[in-house]
Amino acid sequence: MNYWIFKTEPAECSIDDLLNAAEATIWEGVRNYQARNFLRAASFGDLVLIHHSSCAEVGITGVARITETAFADPSQFDPASPYFDSKVSLANPRWSAVKVKGIERFNRVLSLQELRQQAELHQMQLLRKGNRLSVMPITEDEYQLVYFLGKV
Repeated sequence: MNYWIFKTEPAECSIDDLLNAAEATIWEGVRNYQARNFLRAASFGDLVLIHHSSCAEVGITGVARITETAFADPSQFDPASPYFDSKVSLANPRWSAVKVKGIERFNRVLSLQELRQQAELHQMQLLRKGNRLSVMPITEDEYQLVYFLGKV
């Protein structure tokens, strides 16, 4: 099993949206090649920490699970989508999406400041200066500690 952090703006897709959706949600709109490659590496059943950004309370808010692995991101073909890419075709898609289903909301939002206080998370990619990827891997130990902190 792999573990991930997916960043999202809650106005677009929040942990509550993922939890309240009747079906799994398409995680689309990833337009960074490194983040796309990480997304393509996600496997069925992998666990995902959901990180809210660009909002009043930034931080990790809960957990989701990968329910469908990488497929062509449908938004890249839709001219009405903000994620439209005029350089792609159905025969040659560039971007990928996965499906995720919310599992649980944490008791509180875990801020980056709080996470930085944990020595065990010192190497976590999310906490590195200048990191702006929307999809990134984490270790099982990092996941377990963040999960524990989110439940207390």
